[in-house]
Amino acid sequence: MSVETVLVTGASSGIGLELARCFAADGCRLALVARKGDALEALATKLRKAHKIQAQVFTADLAHPETPTRLLAHLLSAGLKVDVLVNNAGFGAQGRFVELPLARQLEMLQVNITSLTHLTRLLLPGMVERRRGGVLNVASTAAFQPGPGMAVYYATKAYVLSFSEALAEELAGTGVTVTASCPGPTATNFGAAASMKTLGLVKKISMSPESVARISHQAFRRGKVIVITGFRNQLPAFLVRLVPRAAVRKIARRLNNAS
Repeated sequence: MSVETVLVTGASSGIGLELARCFAADGCRLALVARKGDALEALATKLRKAHKIQAQVFTADLAHPETPTRLLAHLLSAGLKVDVLVNNAGFGAQGRFVELPLARQLEMLQVNITSLTHLTRLLLPGMVERRRGGVLNVASTAAFQPGPGMAVYYATKAYVLSFSEALAEELAGTGVTVTASCPGPTATNFGAAASMKTLGLVKKISMSPESVARISHQAFRRGKVIVITGFRNQLPAFLVRLVPRAAVRKIARRLNNAS
């Protein structure tokens, strides 16, 4: 079997960086995508040296609608056929919907939903034709309930989970798998980037990005459709099914410190 080519978005830090390390340890050829070119180059250099693999860097901002098409052109020019797509890039913002900047929330939709969908549609046909590969989408435990105080972010992750499940069913029997990873709070720069008022609480209950990536990678390799990382996160995701929706909304509102 030829060496797999794995494209990882948001690979410069956090869960994306650790997922890149997991696939590098598999001996995969990497295509690393993020806005921070210097950080990507540093990571690529380390992974080439540690695992004797090929790793290419593509500096790109998925908040721009044209980025997925340009990225595909770069991949084709480099002679790369992507076998595994890791849609990890994403961000959130804490605050009331009517008070958060509109432009920032529209960027969130573009990165978390539109670019993820666009990249998947561009790269998936080749996987199906070759009857191998898969998609690993990083969703969140936020996908299981509405999130007053982070309304758009929670909604984007609900889309990622629903899209992943549907796609996995459509692709059954093709040799191509789809996995949605649903981490809870993770010790990355996500909270700071989202300007979270509850950052102290998040830090106390966070998992490490290494643990999240390892569990997600293993679930993807086993062909699991949904993985919730860590028992501490699995229990609340189950309990929200049993609690009245009105109560779930109020609890989420308090946790997100939404006035």
